[in-house]
Amino acid sequence: MNTNLFNKIFSESVDKYHVIDNVDQTLPQIFYTDSFERLLFQKNWIDTVQWHLEDIIRKPSIDPAEAVQIKRRIDKSNQDRTDMVEEIDDYYFEKFKDAKPHAFALLNTETPAWAIDRLSILALKIYHMREQTRRTDVDNAHILSCQNKLTILLRQQKDLSLAIDQLLDNLASGKVIVKTYKQMKMYNDPKLNPLLLDNSTKK
Repeated sequence: MNTNLFNKIFSESVDKYHVIDNVDQTLPQIFYTDSFERLLFQKNWIDTVQWHLEDIIRKPSIDPAEAVQIKRRIDKSNQDRTDMVEEIDDYYFEKFKDAKPHAFALLNTETPAWAIDRLSILALKIYHMREQTRRTDVDNAHILSCQNKLTILLRQQKDLSLAIDQLLDNLASGKVIVKTYKQMKMYNDPKLNPLLLDNSTKK
């Protein structure tokens, strides 16, 4: 299982979202039988919905009450995204738990899942930049600019995919080790953010 499959899953998720193109649509029936593949699909689906929520909240004409609702949806989506990244890392730490690190194994600064998270976002950038190159209501300068940006994004996807595959190979062989530190976000936790506590519970 490598990034060729990851990119395929992310692309299918993005395409499936845009069939209806509505942030309120439900997660579709996922046809992947492997639980990890389903996890990757769901991870990108969260990213895709959030991408469009971020567009909505930036509308100059948005009603303030709607903006608050959208902002809270984005906050929840960010937490869901983080939880799923950590779940992906759990998969890899279990997968490589028996790998014997070399004496001079390097400590990697990024876990596999956070790199895969970046790959998921890249799939969205590529989709939407490609859309811009197909517009008929803009001038040639806009199209050319977006084509250049798309070329860069595709190069980034290729390079990041290679880097992730190398990281996974090096983890399996013990050439690299990674450690995971749960994000421990404080602002979503009522026990850690006093502003989330109901006034009736405060002393």
